Amino acid sequence: MRGTVSVLAEPVAPDALRRIIREALATGTVSFSRHACGELEKDRKTTGDAINVLRGGVVRAGERENGSWRYRVETARMVVVIAVRSESVIVVVTAWKVKS
Repeated sequence: MRGTVSVLAEPVAPDALRRIIREALATGTVSFSRHACGELEKDRKTTGDAINVLRGGVVRAGERENGSWRYRVETARMVVVIAVRSESVIVVVTAWKVKS
C-alpha cells in the first residue's frame, strides 16, 4: 500500500480545530483564497494580521455553507473564516475587520 489518506470527520469540534490550526501554522500549510486576499486588502489588513487571529482568536463551532464546513476564528477586531483540508492544512476563505 502506498500510504493512507486521513479523512477528517466534520464538523470539527472547536478544541480539535485549535490543534489543527496550531499544526497548520507550525508546518506552514496555511493558504489564502483569492477572495480572502481581496477582503484583507479592502479592509487594509494583511495575511500577517489574519495569522495573528488564527494564533490567538476564539474558535467557533463550524457552519455548513455551500456544501462544505466553514469555521470562524474571532478577535474583538477581526474575523477569519477557514476551511479544513486535512489535519495540518487549512485555507483562509475570507476575513474582515469588525466594524466599531
